[in-house]
Amino acid sequence: MNLDNFLNILKIDSSSGKERRLAEYCAYGFATGKSVSEIYEVGDGTLNVYIKWGNPEIVFCTHLDTVPPYIPPRVETLPDGDVRISGRGSCDAKGQIFSMYNACLELENEGYTDFGLLLVSGEETGSKGAKTVDGQVAGGEYLVVGEPTDSKMVTAGKGTKSFRVVIKGVSSHSGYPEYGDSAVMRFVDFVNRLEKVDFPVDQVLGKTTYNIGELESPNSQNILSDRLVFRIYFRTTFASDDEVCRVMESFSDENIEVTAFGGDTPSEYMVLPGFETTTVAFGNDAPHINSFRHKMLCGPGSILVAHTDREHILLSDMCRAKDNYVSIYKKLVGKKCL
Repeated sequence: MNLDNFLNILKIDSSSGKERRLAEYCAYGFATGKSVSEIYEVGDGTLNVYIKWGNPEIVFCTHLDTVPPYIPPRVETLPDGDVRISGRGSCDAKGQIFSMYNACLELENEGYTDFGLLLVSGEETGSKGAKTVDGQVAGGEYLVVGEPTDSKMVTAGKGTKSFRVVIKGVSSHSGYPEYGDSAVMRFVDFVNRLEKVDFPVDQVLGKTTYNIGELESPNSQNILSDRLVFRIYFRTTFASDDEVCRVMESFSDENIEVTAFGGDTPSEYMVLPGFETTTVAFGNDAPHINSFRHKMLCGPGSILVAHTDREHILLSDMCRAKDNYVSIYKKLVGKKCL
């Protein structure tokens, strides 16, 4: 595996919304004499790229975009001789792009065909690219989606549910709070009430969790807030996915406005013998691509450093992932289901 090629990918800022340049680089730079590159407009200025060998029935897929901010790559040789590559996208998901592409090259060199590499935009901002794939790509039997799973095959993944909440209050001079009704204190009551909800614990995916962001109450410190807005994002399980929606609806009243923005349902994935397995709590593109009968999820790198300023990946992990992808292809061909 040529590390310089990986660094070239990392040097391109493909923060969500800016991934068009990386898409074009991969479409043309990854082409071989035996592959065909197809480029599809997503509709928001970004592109999906589909590199095909023959008529693909097994397709490797990952995303082009990264979360901001862009962090340039840095290479460090470790005492054991391994190489650590840091920078934005190194493990989420340019490490997957690089590993999958090298797996495709190895399969080509060994004379295999009927596989593809599908690179989609916008995974980090709602899977915009993945949602257009079914209308662009013919589909096939197997889709292998790349995300940082420590190269373990995922058996199941949590779903997501997103809501916008507006809490109304009554402003007053902060020296006379009895004449107002603070939206901030109503927010505190909202969170305390939510903390007391006993969501069911799923036997496979465990507990339901949530995170609050985009919290805004623009009142000054000497005025009680009359309006507070925030987003709340749940990671749901098979046991709690519907319950989360019911709970949030029950919180809505004349002072609390709850708007649902959808999400993904929890998913099960195909796994193959001989691989370590795990479950995951993060979202990915697989639930939005329905033109493949079977879906798998695995890739190099750790989700625990993705989206952080500590994001990195080891060269050895990408080499192992490349070997895993080749092995997955050969195991699927060996099933004689194609």
